[in-house]
Amino acid sequence: MKYDFDRIINRHNTYSEKWDHLEELFGSKDILPMWVADMDFQSPPAVVEAIKRRAAEGIYGYTFMDKACINAFMNWFSRRHGWKISPQWITECPGVVTALSIAVDCFTKPGDRIIIQPPVYYPFFNVVKMNGRSVVTNSLVLRDNFYTMDYTHLETLMQDGATMLILSNPHNPGGRVWSREELERLGELCHKYKVMVISDEIHCDLVFRDHKYTPFASVSSQFAENSITCVAPTKTFNLPGIQASFIVIPNEEYKRIFDYKLKTLSLTTPNFFVPVAVKACYEQGEEWLEELLQYVKGNLDFALGFIAKNLPQLEAIVPEGTYLLWVDCRKLGLDAQGMKELMYHKARVAFSEGSVFGPEGEGFVRINLACPQSVLEEGLKRFYEAVRK
Repeated sequence: MKYDFDRIINRHNTYSEKWDHLEELFGSKDILPMWVADMDFQSPPAVVEAIKRRAAEGIYGYTFMDKACINAFMNWFSRRHGWKISPQWITECPGVVTALSIAVDCFTKPGDRIIIQPPVYYPFFNVVKMNGRSVVTNSLVLRDNFYTMDYTHLETLMQDGATMLILSNPHNPGGRVWSREELERLGELCHKYKVMVISDEIHCDLVFRDHKYTPFASVSSQFAENSITCVAPTKTFNLPGIQASFIVIPNEEYKRIFDYKLKTLSLTTPNFFVPVAVKACYEQGEEWLEELLQYVKGNLDFALGFIAKNLPQLEAIVPEGTYLLWVDCRKLGLDAQGMKELMYHKARVAFSEGSVFGPEGEGFVRINLACPQSVLEEGLKRFYEAVRK
């Protein structure tokens, strides 16, 4: 490989939430963190160099996103995903979760019922509850280690008055890359019952070979007009600390309302480094991404093999995308607190404990595979030794 993903980078004392908050979060500094979706790989060299040049300017003033940045974003989605995005649909926002919260606030009323599909990315719960809305759950169905949607139950929730659905596409933590047919069926129900779709598609570029990401809004013009899509380069190219996301809103009235709220909150000025980082990612980061996907797939295969050989009582849900591995540990017979005790105190490793993704996740763990394979091996060995003992 051209890029060295095996290199271990010391991230201690770098203000890293992942590496420098271990004692506060897990009770000890002697923990191997493999939880938050933050890679332990350096971003593409072109991005690093662009940010260095930007920092060297020495004046860090108010910033805007120019047409070249927007074009780089649109060209990327057209070329890689076959989605033709109009510049009139695009709004920049500091982050995807910020956009989810704004959408809930703008397009629903206090007390409204909002559908999420657990086990799912835990901020979905927060953006609903903390805006004074009610979470209603359409739990995913796990059968033969494969997640599907329960459309019959979903329709019941819509008949009962749900007004919005927050979709995770590709799905975090289950790793499903929803097919066009699945999205069509979902979208038809939402259209029939006038349920707005807010789609978190931040993992869209992290899809393994033989699987294809379909943007929800690309399925039909009806779906586009009834949805808001949230994407970002930050997950793809490991830039979460440089907050940047693109919110795609084809519905003109929805966009006007969303943009007004952004302005109200004074969230319209991007981080100083965003424009150069975005351009470098989308114009010069593709080769790096292809090698990253190859490396992460190798880590996935390694983890699956390790679990099958050493921890046969566990069942890994093989992901179609993301760099996250969702593992069913229910046969260990531990509740959420027991899993934390096993991981943090006995194994000295921090995977994400599953119940934070909803009650459906209790007894599961989410493992971040985006690290050097030697680190992954160490984490799995620690967990295996704790289980064995």
